[in-house]
Amino acid sequence: MMICNSTGGGDDGGGGEYIFRSKLPDIVIPNHLPLTSYCFEHMEQFSEKPCLVQSDGEKMYTYRDVELYSRRICAGFSKLHISKGDVVMLLLPNCVEFVLLFLGLARAGAASTTCNPFYTSQEITKQVIGSKAKMIITQAAYVEKLAEVAHSVLHSFQVMTIDDEIVAGHLHISSVMHANECECPHVDIHPDDLVALPYSSGTTGLPKGVMLTHKSLVTSIAQQVDGDNPNIHMTPNDVILCVLPMFHIYSLNTVLLCSLRVGATIAVMTKFEISGLLDTVQRYKVTIAPLVPPIVLALAKNPIVEKYDLSSIRMLMSGAAPLGKDLEAAFHSRVPQAIIGQV
Repeated sequence: MMICNSTGGGDDGGGGEYIFRSKLPDIVIPNHLPLTSYCFEHMEQFSEKPCLVQSDGEKMYTYRDVELYSRRICAGFSKLHISKGDVVMLLLPNCVEFVLLFLGLARAGAASTTCNPFYTSQEITKQVIGSKAKMIITQAAYVEKLAEVAHSVLHSFQVMTIDDEIVAGHLHISSVMHANECECPHVDIHPDDLVALPYSSGTTGLPKGVMLTHKSLVTSIAQQVDGDNPNIHMTPNDVILCVLPMFHIYSLNTVLLCSLRVGATIAVMTKFEISGLLDTVQRYKVTIAPLVPPIVLALAKNPIVEKYDLSSIRMLMSGAAPLGKDLEAAFHSRVPQAIIGQV
């Protein structure tokens, strides 16, 4: 990696250029590849190992399963007339279905706009209007809220639910999960095509859609994991904790997509609850824990932590806000073997 800085002026009126090179070796960024092709590029090396595990142990998909479902879901969306250039809202908490749907939509050339299911109907309405979402995929508990959204949106949209029970009048995830993968269409995806449309939190103004292309996400992932230093990069031997919401870019990019690229196992938690998190770490021998400072604080201070074995954690990744030296030291006193990095 290098940074060029050109300046004009000087006594002779000329300009100067200074090149600053990273101490890390250069990487090749294959940003000509569509996102799914890039994530699954090395899949044959770890096709039979667990890719997604629900933290409660009820669902597990291997890498071969996940790649297969991405093609089935792509085929299913094609039959529902969701195609290249369309936007679909994922109004979901963390779940394995979120991952499968996101990848299927990406393969279809559609974009996912991710949204917090706890948003009010007014907040969801603004995002539906701004993103021009053609479909909203959610859980049955939020369908009633979407009825309010429909009254405020000028364009029509379909609703799909992922629960076991089918909600009358709405599509069900089975219509895409059970599609024939052999009918997955070939979609000509350009690197600059949109693949994700998360919305900013609105800290410094109104929330805005952030247009992420296949090329931009591939580039971001490559910068994070396409290296050869296992102390700072994920490896196929890692188990990654996914408790941060995938509708936020930190989790979507740095946790989910980076893990898929390297062949790590992803332990998916629906929500944060400290005993559940500790049980997940102990049960699945989590090696990398991407967190935010409030969760690090809970792990550093809550006495319940002493009842669990966290010795498998080799790396803590903290982002979204500064961690602070005192909090870092408090966490390190409980998990002394972990490298602590801020992202």
